[in-house]
Amino acid sequence: MFIIIVGIGVAGILLVFSVTTKASADPLIRKQMLAIAEALMEEVQAKPFTYCDPDDTNASTTPDTAGCAAAAENPGPEAVDTPPTGPAETRAGTVRPFDNVNDFGPSLTINPITDLTTGTPIGGLGAYSANIAVAGSALGGIVAAESLLITVTVDGPGSESLVLQGYRTRYAPKAVP
Repeated sequence: MFIIIVGIGVAGILLVFSVTTKASADPLIRKQMLAIAEALMEEVQAKPFTYCDPDDTNASTTPDTAGCAAAAENPGPEAVDTPPTGPAETRAGTVRPFDNVNDFGPSLTINPITDLTTGTPIGGLGAYSANIAVAGSALGGIVAAESLLITVTVDGPGSESLVLQGYRTRYAPKAVP
C-alpha cells in the first residue's frame, strides 16, 4: 500500500515537472519578441520628426510645411532624392537610409528581422516578423499633426504576437542631425 501511495505521489510530481519544462521556452520567445519590439521602437523614435524631409535645404529653418524647398515630409520613404537623381530611401540603406519618423509609415513590414546596418537577416530570428505602423494621433493637448502614434507588432513562432505602442511628438521641429 505504501509503494502505491508513493508511486502516485511521484507520478504527480513528475507530471508537474513535465508541464513546467514544456512551458519554460514560452518566456524565452516572449522576451525575444519584446527585445525586437523595443529595438524597433527605439529605432523609429530616434529619427527626427520635421516638417520637411531632413534632406531639404530648408528643413532646419522652416516653421511649417509651407517653407519647405521641395515637398513637405509625408508618410512613407521618399522615392528619389530631391531633385530626383538618386535611389529611394530604405530602412537599411547605406546610400539613402530612412531619415525621418514618417519614413516608417503608414506601415512597414520587416520579414525576416534584419540587421539595420547591413540589411541581412539576423541568424536565429527567421521565425519572427514585425510590422511598424505610424499614424497621426492626438496626445493630450497636442494635435494629431504634431504627434504620432507608433505601433510595433512582432509575430513570433506559432501564434505568439506582441504589440508595443509609443508616441513621438514634434517637440523640436527644426532639429535636423
